[in-house]
Amino acid sequence: MTEKCKLVSAIFCPFLIFLIGMAMTRNLEAEEAGPLRLIQTISLRNVEGRIDHMAVDLKGERLFIAALGNNTVEIVDLRAGKHMATITGLHEPQGVGFVPEFNKIFVANANGGACDVFDGSSFKLIKRIKFSDDADNVRYDAATRRVYVGYGSGGLGIIDAATGDQLGEIKLDGHPESFQLEKSGPRIFVNLPSSQKIAVVNRETRTTIAAWPTTGAAANFPMALDETHHRLFVGFRKPPRVVVFDTGSGKEVASLESPGDADDIFYDSSRGRVYISGGEGFLGIFQQDDPDDYKSIAKIPTATGARTSLFVPELSRLYLAVPHRGTQKAEVRVYQAQP
Repeated sequence: MTEKCKLVSAIFCPFLIFLIGMAMTRNLEAEEAGPLRLIQTISLRNVEGRIDHMAVDLKGERLFIAALGNNTVEIVDLRAGKHMATITGLHEPQGVGFVPEFNKIFVANANGGACDVFDGSSFKLIKRIKFSDDADNVRYDAATRRVYVGYGSGGLGIIDAATGDQLGEIKLDGHPESFQLEKSGPRIFVNLPSSQKIAVVNRETRTTIAAWPTTGAAANFPMALDETHHRLFVGFRKPPRVVVFDTGSGKEVASLESPGDADDIFYDSSRGRVYISGGEGFLGIFQQDDPDDYKSIAKIPTATGARTSLFVPELSRLYLAVPHRGTQKAEVRVYQAQP
């Protein structure tokens, strides 16, 4: 190498390294400045198979995870950032709900259709409420202190949260997937993918008062509600889309491409954002410019099979359940929502 080449190399190489470093820094800053920032991973040792829905205990800083394929509910200490306990003896748990007033955990089992009620401190079984089969999503109505459980070929079971007694049911014409309870009124919005519709139920009269056909898309599983703006967000798998409905008229107001194989969707009211987790390995994030206008602002790579999540607005955090697949171990990924 000539002296001139050596001189050029001596000047150019450090400059090239500087440019690469600047690019990496900018990429990192851009990632951290995104709508969600990964801040923690929590290992779920010895958890195999599919992971379903989650619930949170805000006061106790605990996360409850329905590990369907493992036949367990896994409990994570959010303060310490580690696994703390396991509830065993379950039968394909799909839905889980925590009732803070009574410190109880309600777990819906797909196999056998039972909703098991556990003490929130000892994790001992208190009661078992039997439904026909395929008990699925769990929702708690704090105003009436009632727990609703979707199950079977068409029903929402109603449970007294204090006593664990079954108070009745609401009949539907298909298996209910995600459903959302209105706080300002008596309505429940229910996804019925087998019937290709969204049912609107009056929980006081226990009757269906409307049914919105889901034309143009199928397999409507996840659902979220923006009650302030009268908007319902429904995630479809065929094709993968988020469709926005007017809760007054039932009319479609927007349709957006989303991650595939989605099973959970949430509305972040303080930021006007929609988060959706898809099993194809992405988190989709949309910005609500106004009730009728939305745009995709991020598509974050995650892991194959990571289709269930939980957004906790009080903590501004989204928890993503990642199952064991190949070299990827089971874990919970914690994302902090950015301003």
